[in-house]
Amino acid sequence: MSVMDINKVLSLLPHRYPFLLIDRVLEFEKNHRLLAIKNVTYNEPFFNGHFPIRPVMPGVLIVEAMAQATGLLAMESNPETNTETSIYLFVGIDKARFKRPVEPGDQLEIEVFQKGMKRGIGIFSGTAKVDGKIAATADIMCTARDFAA
Repeated sequence: MSVMDINKVLSLLPHRYPFLLIDRVLEFEKNHRLLAIKNVTYNEPFFNGHFPIRPVMPGVLIVEAMAQATGLLAMESNPETNTETSIYLFVGIDKARFKRPVEPGDQLEIEVFQKGMKRGIGIFSGTAKVDGKIAATADIMCTARDFAA
């Protein structure tokens, strides 16, 4: 088990504000599991339009947070694939389900498990919870790509 603070997260993910959706990693088990958090605040830019009367985090961003967590799990599990020109890309999603809204003030707990690898594509299952209650689930696929010129 190990923990990643925001500095470690920033060193692994290319995402930046407003699209970085992982604040901290609480638990990591190489090639198996990662538990991360996203602190959802009222001043997130998407709340201006989703929805002004009752702010709700868009489901696609909850799935994106799960995808970012899978990227962290894959990158930290396989540091040899991490170079200045490599990036993990979200390549697929299956079985996405949304169970409850995520609102300002919530802390989103994102847990991902690596289910396997097939032809260079990592296959993961993800769950996003608030206060121990499931907000969303999905199966996510990602792969490493080198963008060297």
